Amino acid sequence: MEAGRKVYCARTSAIAFALALTLSGCQSKGNVTEVLDPAAIAAPGEQATPAGQNGGAGPAQATQSLGTGSAKVTMLLPLSAPGTAGENGRKMRDAAKLAMADIGNGLLTLTIEDTKGDSTQAGKLAVQAITTGVKVVIGPTELQAAQHIATLSGSKRPPVLALADNFAGSAGVYAVPLSEADSAAAGAAGLAAKGSKKFVLLVAGGQNAAAVEKRVANGLSIYGATLAVTVPYSGDGAAKAVDEMGSLVDTPDAVIIASGDGSPSPVLAALKSKGIPGKAISVVGTNRWLEHPIDPLFEGAYIATLDSSETGPIADRFRTTYNYPADVNVAYAYDMVALTAGIASAVGPDGFSKQVLENPNGFRGSTGLFRFRADGSSQRSMPFYQVQKGALKLVAKSTSGF
Repeated sequence: MEAGRKVYCARTSAIAFALALTLSGCQSKGNVTEVLDPAAIAAPGEQATPAGQNGGAGPAQATQSLGTGSAKVTMLLPLSAPGTAGENGRKMRDAAKLAMADIGNGLLTLTIEDTKGDSTQAGKLAVQAITTGVKVVIGPTELQAAQHIATLSGSKRPPVLALADNFAGSAGVYAVPLSEADSAAAGAAGLAAKGSKKFVLLVAGGQNAAAVEKRVANGLSIYGATLAVTVPYSGDGAAKAVDEMGSLVDTPDAVIIASGDGSPSPVLAALKSKGIPGKAISVVGTNRWLEHPIDPLFEGAYIATLDSSETGPIADRFRTTYNYPADVNVAYAYDMVALTAGIASAVGPDGFSKQVLENPNGFRGSTGLFRFRADGSSQRSMPFYQVQKGALKLVAKSTSGF
């Protein structure tokens, strides 16, 4: 295919998943201008069979095979894990089935394996898939398993599209879910683009703290802004961290709070006692804040996160097919299966190269515009919001474009 050519997935009123690829030096199957023939897309209600009734995903099966395509793909999900992990795994399985019915059945042979929510089992299944000729691995959702896969060597290892939360990514092992690091960086960039120059990061201590700091600092540098100081905190140390911040830097333009698993409210309460946010100092939150009820202390904070309206067409299809609502896990799983099928159609079953997957133009899916970097991390172009009267109000349609 000629350098600079862009290929796009077909759009229908039911689904929209566009791929923007610059496939320099790649060979396609003719002069392809669309990844998929619109006629090949399933009409709503066709092909995909509801797996569950009464508002829940259906029962787990140890191994399932979907489609008849020449590109072999393995998907690793915690189908029989207890609690939330298993529920999310079964939702992702249903999303994969929908994507296969819509796009992938003639392009992929997708084998879904049950990790049982166990990192050791997930690692074993991943190694098995990698050594048996699959073209792509989608998953696992277990963080330790994703980290283990990243340590495996071998130039012939197929790409892995990891679905684990808070996975930083590694060469050839790509982080799919939106991380707190990326949300914090995008939110800070949104203010830097408006002229803010000096930032402070208050970050929950732990293994993700360094990744958050690195991403924020890199994101700010694009706009000529700086991360003046990073102050880790833990447990009941919010007030102490805010006091330390005050002793280290004078009048920052903005304070970024990456709260990890915990609520940001204790930090916000400590900042409020110092008059922050105010006319001179803004507060930037992250997507992790939204895992908690919106507290009055959130008022005025800026947050970059996924655009729920992007998921609309898939969410409607999903609810119609499975009788329960889609969530972000559904969107991630659908996007990765659809992306894999789109590439197989545009470039062929052997087209899953670094050049294609790390294309700087990125891909548009039901979670918005995203791209993968050479280090395995992902970048997303997200809407920029401010918390006003207990709700997210749109400030800008995107914090960045690429």
